[in-house]
Amino acid sequence: MHRTIFTAPVVNTLLRAGSIAFLKLTGWKVEGSLPPEASKSVFIAAPHTSNWDLPYTLMVAFALRLNVYWMGKSSIFKWPFGPVMRWLGGIAVNREQSTNLVAASAQAITNADGPLQLIVPPEGTRSKATYWKTGFYYIALTAKVPIVMAYMDYSQKRSGLGTLFYPSGNIEEDMVAIKAFYAPFKGKNASQFEA
Repeated sequence: MHRTIFTAPVVNTLLRAGSIAFLKLTGWKVEGSLPPEASKSVFIAAPHTSNWDLPYTLMVAFALRLNVYWMGKSSIFKWPFGPVMRWLGGIAVNREQSTNLVAASAQAITNADGPLQLIVPPEGTRSKATYWKTGFYYIALTAKVPIVMAYMDYSQKRSGLGTLFYPSGNIEEDMVAIKAFYAPFKGKNASQFEA
């Protein structure tokens, strides 16, 4: 995986302090911590209903001392923003092309020398989505890593890491349990989220 802002020690320290201060001043509460067994893991990013989700997610990642990479649509990686987005941990996803993204992502997690958390928004869009994409599930299953139930609740101004979920291979049953966890949370545009 490419180097990111999370692996730059001085910048990371400064941004962590700034993130904690900003979140505190604006009334946000950061909850949970990453257990050692989830140092390599797949994060669900939900609800995802606004462009504000990315800056808040990055601030929470700094506050929790995570080493995150996140998937985003390829259009936000066009010049001049591409290098900045990649430095922030972004990985471009071309939704118009069929690629072997699951296998490549799982291999990158497996091959990583140190901690690596891959953030995947299952809705795949900020618009209302009644169907969740299942890439996050199959990446975790293939890489044999846990899924971290990460959340952002704008109604209560809280964000953090929930329980670990280990995919069983029975996706229908597992998705019911995963979506039940997310049902109480409200995105910035709450009407666009359906767990």
